[in-house]
Amino acid sequence: MYEDESVIVVNKSKGMVVHPAPGHTSRTLVNALMYHCGESLSGINGVLRPGIVHRLDKDTSGLVVAAKSDLAHVKLAEQLSSRSMLRQYEAVVHGRFKSESGEWVEVSAPIGRSVSDRKKMCVSAKENAREAVTAYSVVAEYDKFTHLRLRLKTGRTHQIRVHMAYLNHAVAGDCVYGNGSPARLGSQCLHAKKVGFVHPVSGEYVEVSSDLPDYFISFLESLR
Repeated sequence: MYEDESVIVVNKSKGMVVHPAPGHTSRTLVNALMYHCGESLSGINGVLRPGIVHRLDKDTSGLVVAAKSDLAHVKLAEQLSSRSMLRQYEAVVHGRFKSESGEWVEVSAPIGRSVSDRKKMCVSAKENAREAVTAYSVVAEYDKFTHLRLRLKTGRTHQIRVHMAYLNHAVAGDCVYGNGSPARLGSQCLHAKKVGFVHPVSGEYVEVSSDLPDYFISFLESLR
């Protein structure tokens, strides 16, 4: 979606793993980036995650920012840490909301690893929990579902999915934090639609948007 000598922004498809891990050693986004960029990826995250500034879940589609130099990586990571990088998502979640369409509502609830299931995260008051803030606004409401626009203020693992489940509005199709329905989705209806950042070299603001993927559009059409 965007590329220059310092930064590349890729529109990841649903089902693609970002970086190699047990059970996923090939056909990852990192493999594709290494093929495309050669050796021009930052080495800050080591050989398994070269260039990766932030990541998406396997079944979350959308924009991922990668750095092509160590300097770019440091500058982009600073923007993540200071919460100045724009990361905007769209999702379809269960249920309807009381807030007005377009009104931004902030969810601030700390997230930590679940004690009962170490593969899951949860809203928690325990010491292992870290601050987590998500803002959402209603795009459109349907009979039993709502189309949301969301912005990450922090970047905890599974943050949007955990916060929505915490509000009793689990992301549609989420088999981990929801009930997995509707079956036709197969996995969560969640797309990283827009990113915005100050370019690490030029200092200019860069904003990249992607279209909603076919699976997302098809699901919305079925709700209409």
